[in-house]
Amino acid sequence: MEKPRQGFLGLWNISFGFFGIQVGFALQNANMSRVFQTLGASMDDLPALWIAAPLTGLIVQPIIGHMSDRTWTRLGRRRPYFLTGAVLSAIALFTMPLAPQWGAALFLAAAMLWLLDASLNISMEPFRAFVGDMLRADQHAAGYAVQTAFIGAGAVVGSIFPWFLEHLGVANVAVSGNLPDTVRWSFWSGAAILLIAVLWTVFTTREFSPAEQAAFSGQDEVPADLPVRALAAKSYFSSAIWAGAGIAVISLVALLDLEKEVLLLGGLLVVYGALSSIAITLARKGRTSGMLASIVGDFAGMPEVMKRLALVQFFTWSAMFIMWINTTPVVTQYAFGNSDPASAAYNEGASWVNVLFTVYNGVAALAALFLLPVLSRHLGQIKTHAVCLLAGAAGFLGFFLLRDPQALLLCEVGIGIAWASILAMPYAILASNLPQAKLGIYMGLFNVFIVVPQLLVATVMGSLMNAFFPGEPVWTMLFAAAAWIVAAIAMLRVAATVPAHKMEMIHA
Repeated sequence: MEKPRQGFLGLWNISFGFFGIQVGFALQNANMSRVFQTLGASMDDLPALWIAAPLTGLIVQPIIGHMSDRTWTRLGRRRPYFLTGAVLSAIALFTMPLAPQWGAALFLAAAMLWLLDASLNISMEPFRAFVGDMLRADQHAAGYAVQTAFIGAGAVVGSIFPWFLEHLGVANVAVSGNLPDTVRWSFWSGAAILLIAVLWTVFTTREFSPAEQAAFSGQDEVPADLPVRALAAKSYFSSAIWAGAGIAVISLVALLDLEKEVLLLGGLLVVYGALSSIAITLARKGRTSGMLASIVGDFAGMPEVMKRLALVQFFTWSAMFIMWINTTPVVTQYAFGNSDPASAAYNEGASWVNVLFTVYNGVAALAALFLLPVLSRHLGQIKTHAVCLLAGAAGFLGFFLLRDPQALLLCEVGIGIAWASILAMPYAILASNLPQAKLGIYMGLFNVFIVVPQLLVATVMGSLMNAFFPGEPVWTMLFAAAAWIVAAIAMLRVAATVPAHKMEMIHA
């Protein structure tokens, strides 16, 4: 039994909610460094303040993936999570601009970033699995391409808001310690757009029931508890290695005088070592249905294709997080010549960053619909992704070398092409090679390899920059270019893990 083929309207409805989610992410990515600096944060404070975003994703996505795989309500399997996350995200977006009116403005802004990112992840993670749920294997590439187009379009809207409002006459400069009206109204408008877009998908789609999904899967599914049962055969040695690595990292903070944010990385390693030990104990006692044992078991038993894509993701998202944190400081300091958040030049540069982010997201939306299908037909999805990553690396190299604000637009074209592929190709490959019953948890665990590199950037990059390039954030762009070159090379190792009978879909 095969899933019905979706027409264009079906593909539209399945992914339209992601348009709103990405408006929220774009407002966060393009404006939070500006918000933090305006509220008194220094350049050295930014990585620590940004830690909230990847940390919440690391915790939330595997949990939501596990839960959504096991959910069935009158609203469906994934849609209850879309809706909950959208409501919470709208609350965070509405509250963020009110931070200066409170005594601890910087603390409230950081708290709202934490809530916003957690809520966006609650909505986003099931959307990745939702495409795999709703589409047959030969439509996965098209489904994720349409989703990427909506991501790009949403990011364009979210990124361009402050610049657009400024050109309508809304004030883009405020007294010291206050957010400009362009930023305030952008966040409030984004809250409304996000909620409306997610509601559209919730009310225009009908999910397949568990019985229907089982019929569609046929004989291809493996027992759902197989990875957890395999966990029972593991020793505690690997748990000790994780915990020991964490203790070593924590010890090095004091020994090498590293930034205090590195303590978080060490703490996470220790916590995972302890949790994996508990999960092994539970599995040995036959308690394989619990969340902890299931998540750890699935993480330890990832399919080989996912492991190799994980390495690609690690280097890919290291560069993305470098860009999100450092584009505003780089552009304002090097292209506009001022790093004072209260100055007109700084705010002009910060608004230009919104334009730059708009360009790369707009390019991504167009590339997803028109460029990626052509490249995929000729090169296959694996080589296409490698080529696109190299185009993005060239864009980052341009940020390192160029000082003309207009020239940076060309750099964003390369980054936009890479971004389109990042949001489509790995997920299309995964959706065609993972068991349907565990698509949510595996997509959630895949996010670990998006989050961990971001945590490394947030914790380690500050120490590296202070040690070798103090006050020179432009060097982070060279790190980003190198990371994407390594990711492109690692992508070529993925082909060996795809079964021969599925290669035709990968090359479709």
